[in-house]
Amino acid sequence: MARIKIDLDRRIGTVDRRIFGGFIEHLGRCIYGGIFDEGSPLSDERGFRLDVVQALRDLRIPVLRWPGGNFASGYHWVDGIGPRDQRPRRMNLAWHIEESNRFGTDEFIAYCRLVGAEPYICVNLGSGTIDEAQAWVEYCNGTGHTYWANLRRQHGYPEPYGVKLWGLGNEMYGSWQIGALSADDYVAKAREFSKVMRMTDPSIQLVSCGWNGWSDWDRVVLEGLARYVDYHSIHLYTGSPDYYGNVLSPHLADFALASCQALIDRVRYEQGIDHPIYVAYDEWNVWFRQWGYEASVAGLEERYTLADALAVATYLNIFIRNIFIRRCRTVRLANLAQMVNVIAPIFTNPEGLFLQSIYHPFRLYSEWTLDVALDAFVEAETYHLSSEQEARSPWRHRVARLGPFALLDAACTVNSTGEEITLAVVNRDLQRAVQATIEFVGTAVRPGALVREVNGPGPDASNSFDQPAIVSVSERALDTGGWTISYEFPAHSVTLIRFHVA
Repeated sequence: MARIKIDLDRRIGTVDRRIFGGFIEHLGRCIYGGIFDEGSPLSDERGFRLDVVQALRDLRIPVLRWPGGNFASGYHWVDGIGPRDQRPRRMNLAWHIEESNRFGTDEFIAYCRLVGAEPYICVNLGSGTIDEAQAWVEYCNGTGHTYWANLRRQHGYPEPYGVKLWGLGNEMYGSWQIGALSADDYVAKAREFSKVMRMTDPSIQLVSCGWNGWSDWDRVVLEGLARYVDYHSIHLYTGSPDYYGNVLSPHLADFALASCQALIDRVRYEQGIDHPIYVAYDEWNVWFRQWGYEASVAGLEERYTLADALAVATYLNIFIRNIFIRRCRTVRLANLAQMVNVIAPIFTNPEGLFLQSIYHPFRLYSEWTLDVALDAFVEAETYHLSSEQEARSPWRHRVARLGPFALLDAACTVNSTGEEITLAVVNRDLQRAVQATIEFVGTAVRPGALVREVNGPGPDASNSFDQPAIVSVSERALDTGGWTISYEFPAHSVTLIRFHVA
């Protein structure tokens, strides 16, 4: 028998809804043939696929990152403005395809407004220049009668876009990145970029380019850029063909976030920095099948299973709850990579789309996560991951040493008035349902709680155009209420329960 205890007085902090952000890149069919499909009967007059728009609206994505990703390190944004038919066609060196530049800055801003997301732009610190980054900020946010602000007006956009979030490059530590840099060289370059970008618009917020949260790169970058940035990014993917290796490896995000917060705390203390610096986990997902050069040329069209959905829900629990530290005060921004076709929850063809398994937990969490995170106590059977199991992942992450891991993983939130509670539980047990006692401290809950569950016939179950609902969401109400209730969480399931306080 497992046990979950919920105390409304054990509040961790406010949940920033931007942890449910998304990311789109000029890679494969993410943009062209995904969100943007000119001439399609499913698209509007601007070329935006309306079925994809609705699917993204349903996810309630509060912020959208663009244009990369690796693509950002070779992207010159001026290629993507002005009349579409006059834009140059370029080589996309990051992903070995051609770039038409028919989707650029103005289209991105219009798309963000269409789906209700705040724009987050990553500037080119690879082949790009300081002047280019400055001009981009001026084009987007300029209010005066300067060249780039007036050029935006000439293109038909009289009001400034007001883009607040700007990333200082993407994965500049990587040999795969155009213009890769050492940590010291990146600091020197990013510092100058940040200077001119803030001179252009002092209200913007800057994101430094981090690695995994605990590397020497992260330490050097934070020591050099902490005075200049508001966020420090983490990029960390997980995934494994081994079931338990797959559903438990997101716990590496716990270690990454705790380590990164420690680096931030240290540098703020040593340098006397007053302004807060948050973590931007601006690329995360399950990714392990579509791997290597041939897969990247083909567009990284990962097909997701129920096991992957459990891993995604575990990530979201980690973003919300407290384990090592008060993490919901640390992670203020996260971006699922990516949104359409490319390692994505939405998969399209010319006739329509289907929703992959990972779409469902992301949508439920986005809809039902409430204002304040609670420190819920969970007591459940644990699982020891072996080094052989973790070795099956192409990422070669050292996850096993962080265990053992509770098979029942939970996060809990409450609204600001304390009248509603959402409990999110992932049962990672491959074969067994888990009977749990849910205890409420200092309060009781009314009968009629609404339950939504993501599940399927087995961990390898996967949706497709022919069978779009193999992994789906079921809904029911609980008859019982009170100070303590009993609930059986099915094997390999994600369950969200919305309680109303008596």
